[in-house]
Amino acid sequence: MLDGYLRARIDPWMDRAGRALARRGVGANAVTLTGFAIGVAAAVAIVCDAFALGLLLILASRLCDGLDGAVARATAKTDFGGFLDIVLDFAFYGLVPFAFILHDPYENGMAGGLLLLSFYINGASFLAFAVIAEKRGLSTKARGEKSLYFTTGLAEASETIAVFLAFCLFPHWFPEIAIGFALVCVYTTLSRIMLARASFGSSANM
Repeated sequence: MLDGYLRARIDPWMDRAGRALARRGVGANAVTLTGFAIGVAAAVAIVCDAFALGLLLILASRLCDGLDGAVARATAKTDFGGFLDIVLDFAFYGLVPFAFILHDPYENGMAGGLLLLSFYINGASFLAFAVIAEKRGLSTKARGEKSLYFTTGLAEASETIAVFLAFCLFPHWFPEIAIGFALVCVYTTLSRIMLARASFGSSANM
């Protein structure tokens, strides 16, 4: 929901930084991999009860996630780069809840599992929509230039990162926040299903 608003304000800064990195020979895939490595470090910090460090590493990881696209735009975008970015984004989004589950399985296990399930379902709806949109030749720049068709929704990257930061700031509230955001993800999935029905047409057996 907030991604479009934030991108319009952050992208000019990211593009300048991306061009600077490209001039120094830094590749987009290297930035993507660095961001994921920092995300893994954030998960380790959370498991080890270092929530403030985890918060800072989450922010650094997502900064890299914004920079890799800017570097790609300053050089040459590749299909593999877009693929790698999507896969490692999904891996990062799973890592943080999993880290909180490992940190306190008794308190966080059920809520964390529910959140991961909602991520799985939401991600499936996102990717399935992108595949059908590509098949039909649809395109959108609602979230900037992307390798896949990006559908908007209530739970997008900005909201997810905000929730992850809330986890780190209020770790004892993880179950309540996780369950609440899981419901938001389910709502996003349902709204995407309705959008798919409207965009792709209903079949006779629906």
